[in-house]
Amino acid sequence: MSKHPTPTPIPTRKISRQATSAVAFVAEEPEGDDPLLAFTPYLHKAPRTNSITPERQRRFIATLAATGIVKQAARRIGKSLEALYRLRAQPGAEGFAAAWDAALDRGVQRLEDCAMERALAGEQRPVVSGGKLLGTYRRYDNNLLRFLLQHRLPERYGVQRVQPGHPVYESIKREVRAEIYAAMPTEAEVIDSINAKIAKMRAREEQTAEWRDREKAPGPDRLDGPDNPDLSATPATSESPESGSPAGNTADEETSRQAINTRRCNRPALPRVLRTDYV
Repeated sequence: MSKHPTPTPIPTRKISRQATSAVAFVAEEPEGDDPLLAFTPYLHKAPRTNSITPERQRRFIATLAATGIVKQAARRIGKSLEALYRLRAQPGAEGFAAAWDAALDRGVQRLEDCAMERALAGEQRPVVSGGKLLGTYRRYDNNLLRFLLQHRLPERYGVQRVQPGHPVYESIKREVRAEIYAAMPTEAEVIDSINAKIAKMRAREEQTAEWRDREKAPGPDRLDGPDNPDLSATPATSESPESGSPAGNTADEETSRQAINTRRCNRPALPRVLRTDYV
């Protein structure tokens, strides 16, 4: 570390929360004996005055761990982001790249701690009316608390990666199964439904058999028997002595035939013949 490091910027606003992102969440830089700074720096084969020397690399990592902002850490050592990313990608800079990632993890951890504090302790909010400050109240951010629980304890509160074995998945699975089983009919209801359908099928078969028997049976039960004069009426016939052919009006015969056909067409349709060998 340098004997005269550049001082870390501090907030100059009266209200600290109004500080810009460059100094809003600044922590103490790691000490010289911190394991984070014990990485193997990249050594230039022909270093120049503007090269990113091992000292500058460690100062960059220390500032990055304190702020969590790469741009601010680059400004601290007076180098551009392009030069730092180019150095990170160089063969032999693996130690510098690993320290870079570890410093960012520290910055993220600090942000998580700040978020946890806000979720647990809340934050003061002003109460204003008529342009006058009447007081303050403490507001607790439930959404922030839920977010932290889901990511800190994903096995209990996380729902982003719900899969078999997850408590939330198993709970939903039990509820869905219970709803399905509750809507399913019982065995007795299923049997009653099947018996009702069989009874309807047998009734249709009996009706079909009755219609067929009435067509074949002689006497008054016959569909075209005496009870149906339109069908049973036939024209009187007699032998003509001259020609030997049936006497009578041909028009009357045709009328009778049409009446019979009309009567038969108006009969109710016979149900379909169903199989009787079902169980």
